[in-house]
Amino acid sequence: MSKQFQQGRKRSSSSARKTAMVAMCMLASPFRGAVAFGVRRPSWALSTTSSFLGRSTSTNPHSNCRMTLLTRSFPTVAAASLSTEATSASSSSSPSSPVRPYDRENIELGLGSYTPSEFESKIYQWWEASGCFLPDAKPNSDKTKQPYVLPMPPPNVTGRLHMGHAIFVALQDILARFHRMRGRPVLWLPGTDHAGIATQLQVEKQLIAEGTTREEVGREVFLERVWQYKEEQGGHITRQLRSLGASADWSRERFTMDDDLSNAVSEAFVRLYDKGLIYRGEYMVNWAPMLKTAVSDLEVEYSEEEGKLYYFKYIVDGSDEYLPVATTRPETIMGDTAVCVHPEDERYKHLVGKEAVVPMSNGRKIPIIADEYVDMEFGTGALKITPGHDPNDYAIGKKFDLPIINIMNKDGSLNSNAGGYNGLDRFDAREKLWKDIEEANLTIKVDPHTQRVPRSQRGGEVIEPLVSSQWFVKTEGMGAKALKAVTDGDIEIVPQRFDKIWNNWLTDIHDWCISRQLWWGHRIPVWYVGESGEAEFVVARNEQEARRKALENGHPEDVILRQEDDVLDTWFSSGLWPFATVGWPNSEGDKESDLARFYPASCLETGYDILFFWVARMVMMGIELTGKSPFSVVYLHGLVRAADGSKMSKTKGNVIDPLDTVAQYGADSLRYSLVTGVTPGQDIPLNMEKIEANRNFANKLWNSCKFVTGNALKDVDAEELAQLAVSGPMTSEEFDKLLLPEKYIITKCHALVKSVTEDLENYQLGAAGSKIYEFMWDQYADWYIEISKTRLYEGAGGNNPEEAKAARRVLVYVLDTILRLLHPYMPYVTEQLWHHLPRVSAAENAPAHALMLSDWPQMDDSMPLVASGDAVTSFECFQALTRSIRNARAEYNVEPGKKISAVVVAPGKLKGEIEKELRSLVSLAKLDPEQVAVYEKGSEEAKAAMNDESVQLVIQDGVEAFLPLSGLIDPEKERKRLTKQQEKLQVEIQKLAGRLQSKGFVDKAPAEVVEKARGELAELEAQASTVQKSLEALPQ
Repeated sequence: MSKQFQQGRKRSSSSARKTAMVAMCMLASPFRGAVAFGVRRPSWALSTTSSFLGRSTSTNPHSNCRMTLLTRSFPTVAAASLSTEATSASSSSSPSSPVRPYDRENIELGLGSYTPSEFESKIYQWWEASGCFLPDAKPNSDKTKQPYVLPMPPPNVTGRLHMGHAIFVALQDILARFHRMRGRPVLWLPGTDHAGIATQLQVEKQLIAEGTTREEVGREVFLERVWQYKEEQGGHITRQLRSLGASADWSRERFTMDDDLSNAVSEAFVRLYDKGLIYRGEYMVNWAPMLKTAVSDLEVEYSEEEGKLYYFKYIVDGSDEYLPVATTRPETIMGDTAVCVHPEDERYKHLVGKEAVVPMSNGRKIPIIADEYVDMEFGTGALKITPGHDPNDYAIGKKFDLPIINIMNKDGSLNSNAGGYNGLDRFDAREKLWKDIEEANLTIKVDPHTQRVPRSQRGGEVIEPLVSSQWFVKTEGMGAKALKAVTDGDIEIVPQRFDKIWNNWLTDIHDWCISRQLWWGHRIPVWYVGESGEAEFVVARNEQEARRKALENGHPEDVILRQEDDVLDTWFSSGLWPFATVGWPNSEGDKESDLARFYPASCLETGYDILFFWVARMVMMGIELTGKSPFSVVYLHGLVRAADGSKMSKTKGNVIDPLDTVAQYGADSLRYSLVTGVTPGQDIPLNMEKIEANRNFANKLWNSCKFVTGNALKDVDAEELAQLAVSGPMTSEEFDKLLLPEKYIITKCHALVKSVTEDLENYQLGAAGSKIYEFMWDQYADWYIEISKTRLYEGAGGNNPEEAKAARRVLVYVLDTILRLLHPYMPYVTEQLWHHLPRVSAAENAPAHALMLSDWPQMDDSMPLVASGDAVTSFECFQALTRSIRNARAEYNVEPGKKISAVVVAPGKLKGEIEKELRSLVSLAKLDPEQVAVYEKGSEEAKAAMNDESVQLVIQDGVEAFLPLSGLIDPEKERKRLTKQQEKLQVEIQKLAGRLQSKGFVDKAPAEVVEKARGELAELEAQASTVQKSLEALPQ
């Protein structure tokens, strides 16, 4: 390795570490711009931040270097807080000091309107600067518990945020925040990938624009340019991930070409080689001519494209006979080494063993062979065999020991083996060769032909199969171990249906070509001995070790060693990610190391599209190199698609930009839209309507909190506020004293806690999120908040101080629980709102008094939360009664502001429960409190109510309601309305009936038009009948 290259690497690694450890300054804006060390900042970023950012110093706990941190200086404002205690972050435990706690500023400003852009970036800066993302940040986390570890799939270091990143951030952050609140140390380990092909391609494009190439500038200068490009473009992606709320431990951010990770790559290569699992061989590979490198099968995409099928004559040597042959690539004729037919094909049997003359080859002859591989019924039944440029032909060539002729250069042009076509681009050669064959009267025809064209996933060019010397990993044994890990349950794949795909792929696995003819990446740790040739080589971790091994093999001290020019496939280094990032191999055997504590990981969350690109390789490498499966769970998410299920495409104009979406609707709305409404592994249809609807949900939550803090808790004294702070689950003693609606909402809340907890523990993230939404909107906001007003306000029937106090307690308790449950999904809005609720004091060693570090509503699964099934049954009957009365009002078009009378009949206990909540029923169903009565079922009063001229509503559990018609409607007014409607219907009926009685219409109009008219007439007649019945039912 050159000294210049080493220096470049060290500079970048140091810069990457600095960038990773910057705290607050990483998000000058959560959307487009950012300020960070180690990257070039635009002048506007410097000028806009200098006015409100101050400086302090901090030592990264995972680095020996110190750096300057930018920390926000908040204005001093008199505190006016609902909190029972002024909170502060402990500077001794914080990575930066001092930082004024954001929650103080938040409380002082109060709750205005829901505007995510006003607080999201501030909250994130506070979290990160306070050290909330560190594994042991939660004060009461159980250090004896196995940490929950999530290795973040490393995005390309020079990439930009897209929806694929947004979905993995949303899902992984849910898992991280949930397990953190549950008391487990959590390490969500972030980093970036050097992206060998993608990054090199961008720099090569720059050089071409400058009028030069990488070959002209040379390897060392080219690598300096790549490092420079990485410094300029790198870092954007991690700042953009932050804007989505990613609670990853950025102090541990890694880059696949950091020095220690590069050393891990060399160690892995050497160990696998020593085990006999890496070898060098000459095999057919997928060659990308523009990139001038081999690519794996998984990096080749096939597209259906219109092409041509060329039919021509292979003349049999010494006769006038010929074999008709067809090909889609005439240029490869120059590499043919046989023509193959089926041994039982009567058309060609007599030609087997003879020779054919290769067109335009100056008379080169090739054998005519027979093999059952040929399908007699397909095409002409005769195949040209080109072992050097077709994988199937390569196999036949091996079987018959045919020569392999490579006619192609690395750039896709033809070489000297192509004779007169030497130097021509492959596609130009195709045209010229076919023209020459035409002139030689050897063509038969050319047909249009739809074919599957292999293209490079990165470069987009047509892949060329060719035989090349490459480095390979033997995967059969490693694949069997990875297969067994899933079969034995050591690794669980969620959803389980992907087990079958995993099994199919690993039982038909091919050796992995790991060498790439690139310059950017991990150079293969192989040194060839001598000035030329590749017959003898040594595999070593570095040049010093290589020289020692060469000496041991009998070579002199001044022996010339040449390192392999190729680099390793990017997926080779990514395959080491779960263990190399936490100290492998240096920390092997150290029980106190990060490797011992954080490996194996708990969950690998990623898209199903890289199950084999990355996941399988991590499992194979992890088991082979560490003896352990690298993680316990593989959680696969689907692809984010357009609303109609199609792929998002710029050409279609259906791409949703996550940064624009966050700017308009907030990160919470986007996150929630991506993870709810779908099951694991299912593709996610996304549209702006869904995102807007979830922003409305966040707004509903915001307004509910404003009601609680600004109305329910208004003028409440400090002593009661302190008592309202939620310090744990409600006790049975307190629960038993509550009235029916309070018992109901607490029971439903606790059932929600249990269900959501179980769902999240079992990776049913979408289902859990939807349940929180439904409870908050349908139960808490629509029912309990409305009922609480009958306790809080005298005008709504509230005249009992104890009931009002209990209502405040339940309002705060349930809202606090909702915020905790929803926090993993919508971290920003829940954090912002939680500060305004009464809160218990922060722990002394807490880095911040933050919701993200608070306890989950149920920390101990063995201690069930209080509940009452009877309360649920009784209140659901009350709800059904309320809905029935509301529906009757709507059906009879009762004016919204009009209060009506009602008689409720109910048996025994239900009668008593309804009587206790009569004021709630009056409020919710808009009844006249002076004209409402509740009678025992079967009583004389109940019988009398049944005899009155009333609308009868049958509810459930023996409960009925009777609404006097006189109270629902004004008979004269209603008679006029119905008569007018009846007259209008009669006009329409007569008009339509006249058309249908017309012979001209019935005979000439299309049958479907006539049938439609008859249907419309029947509907009008039915409406008229209903109106007539309503008129007859009106009191005279």
